Amino acid sequence: MLRLLTLALLSVAAAAQTLPSLQSARPLGQDLYIRSGSTGLVLVVVRGRETTIATLGETYPGSRQPPTSGSLLRLCSLTKIFTTDVLVKLIQAGGIAGEHPLRLDTPLQTLAPNHRRVPLHPGARPITLGDLATHTAGLPREIGSGPRDAPHFTYPGPVARWAWLATYRPRTAPGAAALYSNVSFDFLSDALQQSAGMPYPRLLAARTLNPLAMSNTTFTPSEAQCARLLLSAAPQGPCADTTNTAGSSGLYSTAADMARFLEYLLGAGSSANPGISFPRQDPAAQAVYIDPASLAGVSGLDHAGDPTGIGLGWVHTAGSNGTDIVEKTGGGAGFLTYIAMLPAQHIGLFLAATDGPPGDRFNLFRNANNVLLTLAGLPAIYIPPPEAPPAPPRRKRTH
Repeated sequence: MLRLLTLALLSVAAAAQTLPSLQSARPLGQDLYIRSGSTGLVLVVVRGRETTIATLGETYPGSRQPPTSGSLLRLCSLTKIFTTDVLVKLIQAGGIAGEHPLRLDTPLQTLAPNHRRVPLHPGARPITLGDLATHTAGLPREIGSGPRDAPHFTYPGPVARWAWLATYRPRTAPGAAALYSNVSFDFLSDALQQSAGMPYPRLLAARTLNPLAMSNTTFTPSEAQCARLLLSAAPQGPCADTTNTAGSSGLYSTAADMARFLEYLLGAGSSANPGISFPRQDPAAQAVYIDPASLAGVSGLDHAGDPTGIGLGWVHTAGSNGTDIVEKTGGGAGFLTYIAMLPAQHIGLFLAATDGPPGDRFNLFRNANNVLLTLAGLPAIYIPPPEAPPAPPRRKRTH
């Protein structure tokens, strides 16, 4: 019955090109929750001045307690778009790198702590902050797996990553190819910290979190906050301080805080938070900076769709009727996370789900794009593969 309702909503919106009620976000989210096999899922949708939050499933397996708008979530790689938000703000504010204004083409070497060495690709220009922010610095996804008992998103720390970088030979020349890289964004946050002259968590709080009243978005959750963390079926280790990966993946947050962040990204200023007034994010933070077709290769940026543009942490993919979806995927420590927006339609969504899809049959990100398009009154574009038929009953062995 739920699947039929979801398909009906998709069909009606596509045929009529009208906006369905935002309350239909809940059954659409329920469909995502059921088909993904998640333990718990939260969905936030902002459209114009409307905001809705749907919480589905359980806080942990068998708890029978649904998530709330205050449940703690791991943002995983959505952390990166907070880092680039700070980058753009420092550039626009005339942030200083040595004697020169901070720019996207500022070499990382200029902001290396303690004169650490940044390697050069033979015959190529230096790695810049823009290369780090667009996954085009020639650096790998990770520098290694880290200690076996290290909590999620705590390795590598700055000492380990800068020692590694001094001996690394970039795979490609900066700007030549895009290879999804977590460590690039940790170097980027190190550089922003160096430029601003303050620890990066304080810098992020001052520039982004505090102005948006995102009081539950942090790298250092309290014991009370950790008690509200959604948990997946498989053990994922402790709720720990994740400052070591502050640029790439360490942020914790809540659905309520992410509703405010979505409103900021869209310039929505919803009636759900009447006491908070803030401008829309600078368009430079969401712009396309690289055409993927101009690169020698693109790897790791296609989880939510084939990229049509690469931005500062953001990826652009094609929606329906010529629309542009601006999105960022995340995952790890038992979570899948996603932000997707249609800026021209003033609508965006955020979701976080524990456990994630069983295998590769269900793509949560691409199905979430369908939800976004439907709520924008546009046709869905992703056709999921057919569901696997039920396994035949096992025959009892006879002796």
